[in-house]
Amino acid sequence: MMRHSKAKIFLADERGVNETNWSRSQPTFNFAKYFNENKTPFGDLYLLNDEVLDAGQSLTIGVGEHSYMILLPVIGAVGVKDSSGNENFIAAGQLQVLPADYGDSIVISNPFGEGLVNFLQVRVRGDRTLPPQKSGLYTYDINKCMNSLLTISPVSQREFVLPFSISIGKFEGRGETNYKVKNNDAGLFVFVIEGAFEVQGTLLHARDGLALWDTDEAEMEALSNDAIVLLMELPLQNRDRSRRAEVGLKKL
Repeated sequence: MMRHSKAKIFLADERGVNETNWSRSQPTFNFAKYFNENKTPFGDLYLLNDEVLDAGQSLTIGVGEHSYMILLPVIGAVGVKDSSGNENFIAAGQLQVLPADYGDSIVISNPFGEGLVNFLQVRVRGDRTLPPQKSGLYTYDINKCMNSLLTISPVSQREFVLPFSISIGKFEGRGETNYKVKNNDAGLFVFVIEGAFEVQGTLLHARDGLALWDTDEAEMEALSNDAIVLLMELPLQNRDRSRRAEVGLKKL
């Protein structure tokens, strides 16, 4: 029997804004100078920033605790350099997961001579006792599986083990799907990238987020054409933890 879900909405219009002449960051949760008592993390998911970076510019992002950093370009592509000097190039249609520890810094750059890039920066707290793991780069094509969710970063696989999963999907108007929770006591976080959706009876517009817990599934229906949604499933056993991440952002 399906459990009656509990939910909390994070409206795009209520996000904070950290802006310079060359970048803009809109955090879903409390971040940097933005604080709202109602925008606390959801379990170990403590950061989801909608980032825009101008041509030729770079961000150096400091990490305040052991985390998994997820980078997902929405428009364009970004260059990424980690604390060990490893460099990568991530384009729309790709996602990278970077394990990072306290004191690490990640450099993200817009490699193009003109035009803005838009990407999502997501962070999930990790277990400090786990040994360092290599980063994972995933390529996906949501146009080949319309009206369904494609799992692009599973909870575990042979070469990379994660305490969460990430799915993404593109939908036609009135396209619908039903996501079944894979693990007991897990929560779901839904983030609309483009368009509008109804998720578990809640209307969500572009860049709105919805946290769901005490549920076995999430029913969703697109209310516009070419609507894109991101969904994360993560355990909530540490949901009441009150630690705040120390994060930094500065220009190179």
